[in-house]
Amino acid sequence: MKYLETPSGSVPLPAFFPDATYGAIRAGSFGDVYAAGLVGCEMNSYHLMTKPGAKLVKSLGGLHGFTGYRGAILTDSGGFQLYSLIRENPEYGEIRDREIIFRPDRGSEKMTFTPEKCIQAQFQYGSDIMMALDMCTHPDDPPEVQRRSVELTVKWGERCRAEFDKLAAKMEKKPRLFGIVQGGSDPDLRMECGRRLEEIGFDGYGFGGWPMDASGAFRLDILKMAADAMPDGKVKYAMGLGRPEEIAALVRMGYSLFDCVIPTREARHQRLYTWIPGMDTSEGVRRADGKFYRFLYILDDEHRREGGPVDERCDCELCRNHSRAYLHHLFKVNDPYALRLATAHNLRFYGRLMELLRDE
Repeated sequence: MKYLETPSGSVPLPAFFPDATYGAIRAGSFGDVYAAGLVGCEMNSYHLMTKPGAKLVKSLGGLHGFTGYRGAILTDSGGFQLYSLIRENPEYGEIRDREIIFRPDRGSEKMTFTPEKCIQAQFQYGSDIMMALDMCTHPDDPPEVQRRSVELTVKWGERCRAEFDKLAAKMEKKPRLFGIVQGGSDPDLRMECGRRLEEIGFDGYGFGGWPMDASGAFRLDILKMAADAMPDGKVKYAMGLGRPEEIAALVRMGYSLFDCVIPTREARHQRLYTWIPGMDTSEGVRRADGKFYRFLYILDDEHRREGGPVDERCDCELCRNHSRAYLHHLFKVNDPYALRLATAHNLRFYGRLMELLRDE
């Protein structure tokens, strides 16, 4: 599958969507997203539901009207954030068979979050790609928790599908709805979840769960289980991932859609991506060892007098117009323009990475 068609246009695959959690690219702009060659953004349903609220967003033309961004917008279900908060402290609420009860102040006030409300909010946002509600787990959770996760994810997926079909019935350009494959580190459960979700029918499928073990090690084996459980010919979405070498490895597994905060966050910490000479090719980014790039830490003293660009192979605004010394100076004096230039650079690196991964 080379393209995903959405109401806001065609998305070439594989694709990376930078995170615009609250409807904005932190320290950057949507113009930087366009210039990077990226055609979509991920926005966070839960956070937007709390600030400024789904009804307000709808009244201002959905997320496209509210933010002014015209590319494809993917919104998550909000379930992962609720899961994380409740797992951290049960006083935040509980996950029931029919809904999630959330207590934002850990007190008597509560919010009931159902599969239907999850889909209704995403329609209020005017999302191009919507995620069904699922029950997230950690790979180290016991078998009974993983089984419950699959059962609830499938049941909630059915309810999300029904609500989606009802709300989209009269729409000429329908958004896309993705299911999420759970199952932890059990390959049989992953396959079962994928099969049952495909019986319901979705436009794509996301990796569900936490991709790290208790020691923080990246679990490629779990991601492979989930990819194998997703039907070929549909988009396979590695939610919340990843680093450049992770993306390259996951494309080889069959994943074709990615989002994460990493490139913009690294930019704010003065870490800029640069290509290893000769590795900015389709062959280079497919290296099994993932060694096709390196970091440049712009505050290192060696860059204070460097008149060359951050990366001679980059065509972003920073590398076309400014030196390493200038960016070093901007960070030293805490000028906000430093954050903007660094963010534009890292986004362009990811845009170029996706272009190379699409080359055959």
